[in-house]
Amino acid sequence: MKVRNVLKYSYTELIDLFERDFPGIAQAAKECGDWRDFEGFLKEYIRATLIRRPSPLSIRRFFRMFVNRSRYIHDFSTGEKIRYEPIKWLWEALRGEAMDIHRDFLIDRYFLFKQYQDSFDVLPSSEQSKSWRKRWKVGIDEDVSYERRENRVRICQLLIGKIERRNKMNSRYRFTPEMEDGEKRGLIDEWWKDYKFHLSMAIRDPDELNLFLDNTLSDKTMDILHDAKLKGIPFFVTPYYLSLLSIKERGYDDSTIRSYVIYSRELVVHFGHIQAWEKEDVVEAGKPNAAGWLLPNSTNIHRRYPEVAIFIPDSMGRACGGLCALCQRMYDFQKGHLNFNLERLKPVEGWERKMERLMTYYEYDSQLRDILITGGDALMSQNSTLEKILDAVYQMAVRKIETNKYRVKGKKYAEIQRVRLGSRLLAYLPSRIDDGLIDVLKRFREKAVHAGIQQFFIQTHFESPLEITEEVVQAVRRLLDAGWIITNQLVFTVAASRRGHTARLREELNKIGVLTYYTFSVKGFGENYALFAPNSRSEQEVKEEKVYGQLSQELENEVLKILEQPELLNPGLARLLDKYDQPFLATDRNVMNLPGIGKSMTFVTVGLTKEGKRILRFSLDVNRRHSPGVDNIGDIYIVENKSIAAYLRQLEELGEDVEDYFSIWHYSEGQTEARFALFEYSRQYTGITGDFTNLIVES
Repeated sequence: MKVRNVLKYSYTELIDLFERDFPGIAQAAKECGDWRDFEGFLKEYIRATLIRRPSPLSIRRFFRMFVNRSRYIHDFSTGEKIRYEPIKWLWEALRGEAMDIHRDFLIDRYFLFKQYQDSFDVLPSSEQSKSWRKRWKVGIDEDVSYERRENRVRICQLLIGKIERRNKMNSRYRFTPEMEDGEKRGLIDEWWKDYKFHLSMAIRDPDELNLFLDNTLSDKTMDILHDAKLKGIPFFVTPYYLSLLSIKERGYDDSTIRSYVIYSRELVVHFGHIQAWEKEDVVEAGKPNAAGWLLPNSTNIHRRYPEVAIFIPDSMGRACGGLCALCQRMYDFQKGHLNFNLERLKPVEGWERKMERLMTYYEYDSQLRDILITGGDALMSQNSTLEKILDAVYQMAVRKIETNKYRVKGKKYAEIQRVRLGSRLLAYLPSRIDDGLIDVLKRFREKAVHAGIQQFFIQTHFESPLEITEEVVQAVRRLLDAGWIITNQLVFTVAASRRGHTARLREELNKIGVLTYYTFSVKGFGENYALFAPNSRSEQEVKEEKVYGQLSQELENEVLKILEQPELLNPGLARLLDKYDQPFLATDRNVMNLPGIGKSMTFVTVGLTKEGKRILRFSLDVNRRHSPGVDNIGDIYIVENKSIAAYLRQLEELGEDVEDYFSIWHYSEGQTEARFALFEYSRQYTGITGDFTNLIVES
């Protein structure tokens, strides 16, 4: 039975399908007068079926997914108490007595039985995997570059009009009255290289967005965007990033990056009522956060793990080069803590003294050795501001070393080993990587090495190979030459989850010297419904696509060796791939960010809602340390925000052949991958205390 056909079946047609393919089950449902009798029949049916294909793992998986008595679970993300009765619902549905049960419930149950009836080869061939990768365009492809040059000409002409209409005559980007059109265009071409020009000219209104996209947005989309503006959702799209979108009817497929700019109806509906998925980011004065950590305030330092705490400065770093439609900090945009009032976000008098106080949190914490400066976006801070922030980090690291000299063995504090700058500007605005920034990063690295800091990362976020442009290639090379390793985090949206797309991004990033770090499942609240891809698809991607990038021990050793000199990564990584005849390096981990708990992909599917949404029971990632505050948290249940069938329909709307995804029904459990060696914390000298500071573990 073709998946595409089943996805379209009505409720009645699905019951007929069960009667045709599983007549024994359908007949038993009608004959059993009570669902408990039906449960007894199912257990015997499953045992008899699986005896013909003996597999203890299959038996356990099947019973866990389906043959569970009715029970309640607490959805850890929402706090809601949810009852599920899988056998009773199937019994009612097959008898035609439960019209409140969604047809996606029956579809999921049908394919659950189907996978045990039919055998199939899960692993696609390397040639199939390659063909999936090669169908995705890259930003440096000639035909893509040509269309974008046309886009730039059109956008630059619109920018001339925008500047002429501006009332801000004190702006550095203005024309004099006597200028001819050619002179204006020459100035625009020169300003295009200046990242501040793009920030100044960013699109902040739905109608202006449509204008700059040559009025190609549909009436339906414009209705959503106008409602978004009324709701208070910010718009901020730079001319550079808009030039990456295709406006041609048969242009390249830009849906992955377009979904970052064009908001969904679900986001608009939920904005104003969005909860913080990152429960540990909700901080009350004097009380521990969800992970048990005491923090100075709720706005500057966020913490989940023992070794690392996020630092968000009071600067332009609280803004971004654009608002991603699925931003994990949409809650903070909703509250106004993050915004695009760039002038008002410049550091105020007294900020440097406050920053010094905040640095003492790191200095006097017994376990912290990794600081992630982000926001917003760390590189939105001006060069002078960023240098002051990095200097404060350096001074703190030095003081931590000096103070340790007076602590006895076994009582010493962990020292700062890793500094990371979180930024999406490499994709949103690569011209930000200017001479001044490179000088700041070089100076900091040169002195920080003497303070024991060993790793310097730019942690960026490319979502699609279409974001890799010639400007990006140059920016990456400059950062590598400055001695900073670049790692990428991707969010596994519906569009990004299409066959071969994420693997192609890994391939193209490796070619220019960038390592992949995380592939995140979309957090599953209602506002992200349009973008969420089920975790079963993430597991499928790991086992069937990413598998071709697994590193042998020999290759891993060579990669680690070349990472000691970041300036060699481009073209060093590409040469290693050629040497080992490998398409990419699978150095990232596919994970979900669990609220207040940590990153994990260790889960089992334990049930299904009436809407066909899978209920997953997660466990902590055993590959890393966690806060003692979450060690005994117990079962972690997450209800996914859409069914697999609904997800496949979205893929079909994007032009995908859903038969390519048939094995998705097979992936009902996952195991978190081990971390690539570079991302493990190196051993410090003996004598570090095992005691925790800034921690309160509540019973």
